[in-house]
Amino acid sequence: MSLPQTTREYSFPSFGSYKNLVVNEKPVDAPKPHEVLVKVHAVSLNYRDNVMASGFYAKSGVKIPDNLIPCSDMAGEIIALGKGVKGWQIGDRVCANFATDHIYGDTNPDIQSSSMGGQAHGTLTQYRTFPSHSLVKFPDFWSYKEASTLPCAALTAYNALNGPRRIKAGDYVLILGTGGVSIFGLQFAIASGAIVIATSSSDEKLKIVSGLGAQHVINYKKTLEWDQEVLRIVSTTVNLYDWTISAGPLVLPRFQTNGVGVDHVLEVGGDGTLSRSINSVRMAGYVHVIGAVSKGPGDTNIVWRTIRKGILLRGIQIGSVEQFRDMVRLIIANPEKTKPVIDKVFSFDEAVDAFAHFESQQHVGKIVIKVA
Repeated sequence: MSLPQTTREYSFPSFGSYKNLVVNEKPVDAPKPHEVLVKVHAVSLNYRDNVMASGFYAKSGVKIPDNLIPCSDMAGEIIALGKGVKGWQIGDRVCANFATDHIYGDTNPDIQSSSMGGQAHGTLTQYRTFPSHSLVKFPDFWSYKEASTLPCAALTAYNALNGPRRIKAGDYVLILGTGGVSIFGLQFAIASGAIVIATSSSDEKLKIVSGLGAQHVINYKKTLEWDQEVLRIVSTTVNLYDWTISAGPLVLPRFQTNGVGVDHVLEVGGDGTLSRSINSVRMAGYVHVIGAVSKGPGDTNIVWRTIRKGILLRGIQIGSVEQFRDMVRLIIANPEKTKPVIDKVFSFDEAVDAFAHFESQQHVGKIVIKVA
C-alpha cells in the first residue's frame, strides 16, 4: 500500500471565532519509532473546541501551538507503523486518547501538555501520527462516526461515574442538559442500573432522553427551582430508612438518598447551575465539575455550603488510556444502551458549518465531521 504524501488539515491562524478556520495542505509526517500513522475517518466536536476557537484558553495563559489544528476526538485506521511498534497492525480501527500521554493514574502538567486540540495539535486533518501508547481499539460493531464520539465526551462521563466512588445499581444520578457528555452520562448510568433525573430547557429534548432511559425529567425553564424538584423526586421514590439492620441491642438505619439528594451530579453548567447542583446532591455526594456551558451569576456562598454538606466537588479532566479501555468493555457488554447519539454529520469541507451548528446549541448528543 502506497502511503499518502500530503494531508489537508484545518488550523487557526488567529483566534476569536471558529470562522477563522482555514484549510492547509502539508506533507504527511512519517511515523517515528514509537508512532503509528492513522487515516482519520471521523472527528467529533466538543464544547471545548468552540471555547478554544474563541481564544479563551490563549487569553488565560495556556500555551497553545501556533496555527493550532483543532479538535481532540477522532476515529481512524492505522495505515503505517513506526519501526519497533508492537501490539498494533495495519488496518486496526482506533481512537486516540484526548491527552495522548495520559496512560493511567492521575494527570499532571506534562500530561496536560499532550491534550490535543489545545496544548497540542489536534485531529481535524486527513492523516496524523499518534504515539502508539495513546491508542485504543473501539468496538467492532461501531462505525468510525460513532467511535469518534468516545475520546472526550464519553470518557469524561465514564470517569465521572467510575472515579473514586463508582456508580452502582440504585444510585440517583442528575444529568444537566443534552450535550455529548450528558447523554453519555445518562447512558452509562442506565447501563449501571442507576436512576437518572435529566434536565433540559426543551420538552422535545426531554422526550429524547426519556426514550434513552431517563426515569425522571425536568424542564428547568418551566421549573425554575429545579433543585427542589430533584429533591422532591428522590424523596417520593425511596424510603429514607430501612429499619432492618440490627447490631446487638441497637437497630441501625440503612441510609438512602430519600429527601437528601442524588448521589452523583454531572455538572456541565458552571456558575449558572453549580449552586442548584449543590442543593440537589446528598450529603457526601459527588458533584462532578465538567464544564461551564450555562450563563448566569455565580454564588459566593458555594464554598461554605460545600463544606457544610461534606460534598465532594471533583474536577474532571477527561481520563486515561486505561479508563478508555475499561469504558470500551462496558460498551461491549451493553451495546444497545450505550450506542452513541449523533445529532448531525457534516463533511470535511463543511467543518465551519459543524462548528456553527454546535454553537446554536440545538443539538442532542454529538456532532460529527466525516473526514475520509
